[in-house]
Amino acid sequence: MQDSRSNKWLGSGWKMHRTLGEAQAYAESLRRFVEHERPSVHLFVVPPFTALSIVCRILSGTQVQVGAQNMHWADGGAFTGEISPLMIRDCGAEIVELGHSERREYFAETDYSVNKKVLAAFRHGLRPLICVGETLAEKEFDVAEPSVQRQVKIALRGVPPDRVPSVMIAYEPVWAIGDTGSPAEPGYANHIHGIIRNTIAESYCAQTSRTISILYGGSVNFGNAESFIQQPEVDGLFVGRASWEVDSFIELIELIQQSS
Repeated sequence: MQDSRSNKWLGSGWKMHRTLGEAQAYAESLRRFVEHERPSVHLFVVPPFTALSIVCRILSGTQVQVGAQNMHWADGGAFTGEISPLMIRDCGAEIVELGHSERREYFAETDYSVNKKVLAAFRHGLRPLICVGETLAEKEFDVAEPSVQRQVKIALRGVPPDRVPSVMIAYEPVWAIGDTGSPAEPGYANHIHGIIRNTIAESYCAQTSRTISILYGGSVNFGNAESFIQQPEVDGLFVGRASWEVDSFIELIELIQQSS
């Protein structure tokens, strides 16, 4: 089984930002950069649905993968406002972000619906990027580890061992996300990443757990990115607002490449 962790990952999650014109300009600038520099970093961007198709077209054929921010588990049906796996594939995306804490908090996402979406992603050849993380209350009451373990176990329920290496997990402590969030200490993030990997080892095997890429996300910026990426259990970073300007994302790419 091949270890997919040799090169670091860096992803940009755009949340509910970027008009079509803004998304096009971002993607075109990023394409020019990667075609010229060819950085040795696995890259992906996750634009909003309205820009998914155009970003996929612009970045097609480059090393930058494109992901969707969510999806329904059904191929189609009476689910007004939802997006199916078939629609995401039709846009050209390769990754789908699932279980983000904002989806859980504001839109009633559960561990069990995340699992249904993970299985649907595999049915349609999409790579699931599963977001997990504890709340501030769970951290303060010393149940962060079992909370994250529960999310991982349920998300991967029913995933065959040979598909597990395709999974990416983003550890994003809820208390570290957003304008008022503060990043976890790098050592703490590394510890939780180790817990996640051990959880996967218990469900599958140690060898399989070493093939999964586990990314840290939560108030990552140019000033702290290097301290996270140097942690042995951190396989990459999933960045929010510090990557919303393409120049900032490029600076992060260069930093991660130098630090790897």
